[in-house]
Amino acid sequence: MLSNLTTGFVGRLRARDPAAWFELWETFGPILRAQLRKWGGGRIGYETVQDLSQETLAALSTSIDRHDPEKGARFSTWLLAIAKHTLSGEIDRRMALKRGAGKKPASLDEAWANPSKGPAPDLPYEQAVFDAKVEAAIRAAERESDFVDFSVYRMRIFESQSGKDLALALGVSEPTVSRRLTKVRSLLRQRLAEVIEKYSFTDDEAGEAGRNGVDPNPNKASDALFDEAMCEIYHRQMALRQVDEAAQVD
Repeated sequence: MLSNLTTGFVGRLRARDPAAWFELWETFGPILRAQLRKWGGGRIGYETVQDLSQETLAALSTSIDRHDPEKGARFSTWLLAIAKHTLSGEIDRRMALKRGAGKKPASLDEAWANPSKGPAPDLPYEQAVFDAKVEAAIRAAERESDFVDFSVYRMRIFESQSGKDLALALGVSEPTVSRRLTKVRSLLRQRLAEVIEKYSFTDDEAGEAGRNGVDPNPNKASDALFDEAMCEIYHRQMALRQVDEAAQVD
């Protein structure tokens, strides 16, 4: 059974809530574009990739009500199956224009109902989907945090500056730096739990945080391990976005 956070978000998408659409696009757009470029093998340009990734997200939001949680398919699997469907449809359309005919694309209902017949998600793809969820939680925490508080967390964790150097730069004590870190970390854990619940179709997905060293429950993961994992994921996401931006320029 889908969680209330999941169904609530889908409801916003169906109501064409611009904020919900932007959230979906911002979170998973780079992953979809990377996957579509990989499948396209250089045959499709950036603008087409953009269009196809938008079509994938549109199809996801309009078809999610057909999801059967008893089949145990993950959110990431559904996303991949629909992305493959949109790309296949584009290739079939081009073949039809080129030859005057082409095979009839499979219906979206078929792609949605049988994601297991599509491409199997590999470990890098699954990791990328999880990383995107974490980045979404980071963005949410940044928006809600005091500017100085989040800047301290960013410089201490993402930029690896020492607590002593930060204290000197800010003119505060090291315990004050630690308190600011704790405040942001606590908020980040809350937002992480919410984002993972929102984009999880299965219990297995809901448990991904613990397996990736960023369990939102502070009783199960030390602060140091949590921060280290967040740093690694943050930098992977920044690298992914740099590649995505470079593809647009090229």
